[in-house]
Amino acid sequence: MFLEPRIPEDWVPVTDKKLHDLIKMTGECASFNEDECPIYWDPDTEGYIFLHREAFGEDEVMAAYRVARQPNDNQAEVDLSASDDPMARMGQGFCPPFNPHTYQAADGVVCMQDQEVVMRDGTKIYCDIYKPEAEGRYPTIVSWSWFGKRPGDGMSEWQIMGVPPATVSKCAKFESPDPLFWCYKGYAVANVDVRGAGHSEGSVHMFTHQDREDGYDFVEWVAAQLWSNGRVGMSGNSGVAMHQWGIASTCPPHLACIAPWECTTDLYRESFFEGGVPALSFNKFIAAQVTGPNGVDDQVAMAKMYPDMNAYWNDKRADVRKVKIPVYQTAGWSHFHLPGSFNAWRRCRSHLKWMRAHRDFEWPDTYNPENLEDLLRYYDRYLKGIHNGWEMTPRVRLDIMDGYDVDYQEQRPEKAWPIKRTQYKKLYLDASAPKDCAPLDHKSACFSLSTEPVSTQAKASYDPADEEVDFDLTLPEDVEITGYMNLHLFVSCDGFDDMDLFVNIQKADAEGNWVPWLTLDEPHPGAWGKCRVSRATVDTALTKAHTPVYTMTDTNKLAEGEVRAVDIAIVPTARVYHKGERFRVQISGRYIRDGWFEPLSWDTDNHGTHNIHTGGEWESWIEVPVVPPRYQAGEYVHR
Repeated sequence: MFLEPRIPEDWVPVTDKKLHDLIKMTGECASFNEDECPIYWDPDTEGYIFLHREAFGEDEVMAAYRVARQPNDNQAEVDLSASDDPMARMGQGFCPPFNPHTYQAADGVVCMQDQEVVMRDGTKIYCDIYKPEAEGRYPTIVSWSWFGKRPGDGMSEWQIMGVPPATVSKCAKFESPDPLFWCYKGYAVANVDVRGAGHSEGSVHMFTHQDREDGYDFVEWVAAQLWSNGRVGMSGNSGVAMHQWGIASTCPPHLACIAPWECTTDLYRESFFEGGVPALSFNKFIAAQVTGPNGVDDQVAMAKMYPDMNAYWNDKRADVRKVKIPVYQTAGWSHFHLPGSFNAWRRCRSHLKWMRAHRDFEWPDTYNPENLEDLLRYYDRYLKGIHNGWEMTPRVRLDIMDGYDVDYQEQRPEKAWPIKRTQYKKLYLDASAPKDCAPLDHKSACFSLSTEPVSTQAKASYDPADEEVDFDLTLPEDVEITGYMNLHLFVSCDGFDDMDLFVNIQKADAEGNWVPWLTLDEPHPGAWGKCRVSRATVDTALTKAHTPVYTMTDTNKLAEGEVRAVDIAIVPTARVYHKGERFRVQISGRYIRDGWFEPLSWDTDNHGTHNIHTGGEWESWIEVPVVPPRYQAGEYVHR
């Protein structure tokens, strides 16, 4: 079935024949006429977009491709460290001149640069292979992404936030394993420019079946090389981690293990439309970094043309249930990759899978020397076959956060996730019980949480533009909250037919002052949840206990005066609250965070006055995962 697109009104049709001829050289459009392969100018991204029919499963869509930033042989002379673009400063999307040759990258390490690999359809992609100089057969660690397979010679410093300069060598690809660590440990590292990236032929297909097929082909190619021991692993965080789940789901025979360190695994629900609220700016920023000869799968354009879940978006969800090889997953409590990391780890069917969840940002965690040594033991076990006791590593290790830069516990071992001894308890929102608020820079009203159902009906109202409401419970004893929370709200809106809700789960001191945790020395808003009320139809097939998931296939606006119940998933968390501190549910019409370096924003559609209804038939509550101590004797507590 062909799914008709909704062409944005601000897109300008392009009729210049020379430009049409140029863009048709990308390959996707080569055999189509102008009606079948229309081209538009997008004033939002200030770039050209071309469309063509493409099949995803049994459906066809008009797939949108942005014209990529073209490779430039003069880029080797550019000092990227002076760029205003933070991703350019980190080498993302950089494309030095095409120059196939082998050279010595460092003492004892050689690089086979711009090696050609032919995909099953004849498309040629290119990679840089780093390996020990000594003759031998080595396992290979693959970094697969469109980020650019090496920084340029003109770059004065390889900079990654939270990581001291010179920690990572200039041989490393963005968010990827450093060859000048791994080659000295007896591994080869393959930095790949995927289809359409750098000088690789074709167009970039972001996380699609085409990308997964290419990854399968590359794994099998690299395993067959004379210097390979036939075992291949994958490594990298964020975008590089996301590809690993997709490729592993195709089950290449020589892929021995993966280490996806923090990743989104349902792009539509976890990134573009988290909770149903559109968030296109970050993804627009990512696509703009790609350098290549042709086009880039423009997911932002697709989100505008196809805002509902469909076959295109579903194609980007790898079937992680097919992954049965060893997996070492990490998750950061502070970052938007958090839900995807846990979702993939829980759903995959490997009997050899490990999870490590931490407070830190992904980059310092990736290059932390203790974590590198931990990953080395994992790879030694499954890529070299060394029986080093890795199997005794706890299946789940958790950092339990406290306040600011303090963790209550670090890498606490657990046997399962969610933790089996968890006791789920409901706390009831009570808008009839005002509570003292600490002075804040923004407008806030404070109410209470109750451990018992509330009989008195009431409502808490706020202006979604610049106000929020807090619901606090003062804790009579130390409590650990670790796992998934589910917020059930009754809501209405005066003067409009929809609501975008932003929820933060926070800690406050006895006087009501917010106690954040710190990430990259910045205060983090807390475990979060989002909901566009008109899109909050629960998908029973995807929903697990305590984690509602929305269908995202229908829109149901609020009627005038309607009070509607919605369920909102809160991302997993792990935090201890001390006696006398407050557990807080904060609700607003915007994401409250200032100064963060990533360009995160949401396209909210909020007007009128928001109301949170509580008590009686409007029983609003949050279900929290209380983890009891492992052992307690009198005043002694061991968690």
